[in-house]
Amino acid sequence: MSALRNIMTAALIAASPITSIQASTDEPRQEQAAGQTGDAFYCQERRLGYWFYCVRPKPAEPDQAAPQAPSATAQLDAVTATLRELKARAIMEPSPENVTAYIRFQREQLDRASLFSDVWQRAIWQDPALDYTLERPVGTLAKRQWQDMRAAERDTVMAHLSERYGLFYFFAQTCGACEVMSPIVKSVADRWHLTVRAISTDGGPSRHFPNYTVENGQRPKMGLEPRITPALVLWDSVGKRPIPIGYGVLSADELQDRIFLLTSKEAGHDY
Repeated sequence: MSALRNIMTAALIAASPITSIQASTDEPRQEQAAGQTGDAFYCQERRLGYWFYCVRPKPAEPDQAAPQAPSATAQLDAVTATLRELKARAIMEPSPENVTAYIRFQREQLDRASLFSDVWQRAIWQDPALDYTLERPVGTLAKRQWQDMRAAERDTVMAHLSERYGLFYFFAQTCGACEVMSPIVKSVADRWHLTVRAISTDGGPSRHFPNYTVENGQRPKMGLEPRITPALVLWDSVGKRPIPIGYGVLSADELQDRIFLLTSKEAGHDY
């Protein structure tokens, strides 16, 4: 028995330094973990240590985003504001320094605008889809050609106009503009064989349209202003609808252009 007791005592003595060292090593770690989390139950009493998230994760550092350059709109607004301020200062305090500063800054912006205009023009030259003058020329030669082609197209449409359309012409005997407009309406109608129904709004006659009739409520039905003469309306016999052309004195060319556009072109076709 004494021999067995001696062996157990020796074993306990041999094991005690390791246990004490391990305990002393764990305690600071647990205290540190507990201090970081503040969770006494899991990190101190139960001593679950690092494996139970006793160490708080460090918060991620915010991304240091690179400063963004101001937008083009903001830059343009700044230029405009500076130009206005320099101009106001030059006007309110017209010293040589203030006036010179305004002129210099304005010249810089004029140079920038000239560069923009030059690049704009070059882009249009190189991309026909951007060149509006191909559809509506502005040059003398090209414009004349376009007008000739347009006139030919218009004449083709006008030649067949009488197959579908007639013309209402509202006039008044006391209307001075009607005396100018009546022969124009008659010449256009005769050229394209259009039937004209002349309607007197005051009951008076017209020497250009002897077979006139007196108005009997036609104008409101056609959506016309009640008292403005002369007034012209096309009547679409297929669609059974009036198409107002305009009021006042129109040249023969303008009258034909309006009829052509209103009967054969959709709105926005030329633009």
